[in-house]
Amino acid sequence: MITASTRLVALLGHPVGHSLSPAMQNAAFAARGLDWAYVALDVPPGRLEEALRGLAALGFAGANVTAPHKLVAARLVGAAVPSVNTLLVRDEGIEGASTDPAILRARRCEPRAPVILGDGGAAVAFAHALPRARRYARRTEWPPDAAGADLVVNATSARDDAVVEVGPGQTLVDLPYPESATARAARAAGATVVGGLEVLVAQGAASFRLWTGVPAPVDVMRAAVGLPRDADADDGG
Repeated sequence: MITASTRLVALLGHPVGHSLSPAMQNAAFAARGLDWAYVALDVPPGRLEEALRGLAALGFAGANVTAPHKLVAARLVGAAVPSVNTLLVRDEGIEGASTDPAILRARRCEPRAPVILGDGGAAVAFAHALPRARRYARRTEWPPDAAGADLVVNATSARDDAVVEVGPGQTLVDLPYPESATARAARAAGATVVGGLEVLVAQGAASFRLWTGVPAPVDVMRAAVGLPRDADADDGG
């Protein structure tokens, strides 16, 4: 139950109805005994600046930012990173950070030859974390070539068609969920696949810690999105 003392966190995006983040984060708040609540707010393109003012005016503690707003959010809050998916509302203003690449830490990924597919906010965040990565996008260079890559990050929104060939000895980090055709083809070809729900939990755990200062209950978050317990994963926080 939300009361006058409940601290609120929002998801800002368009659309947001499909997101599993509210269920995941609210389960995490409950597990830690925090009087916090996470709500999804649909913010159409062009209305993000108004929404950010609303967060501050209404006393929100923070927010997640999802498509199509990550790049715009970074500019609006003057973030040190080019893409923002996490906001912290402070008395002195709104701070922006990106936990999108938290899966790299959670999976202890230190790739020598990464490839990134896509040019949206998540792709930009991974590119910032992996500055030596080869990048492919439909508006620049396509189709992608993953030959020689040890890590491939699929940050496109494509779900129904495999967009890249990934095989044995390579790891695919596939951001879409439910599982995409790219992930299914990569797994069938013998690649290691880290799916979109794994990425969601890793970034969500890192955001949780930024907002609350408390380590995230990763097992609870995994269960909330239908994943089994993972004893080997770091929470990324």
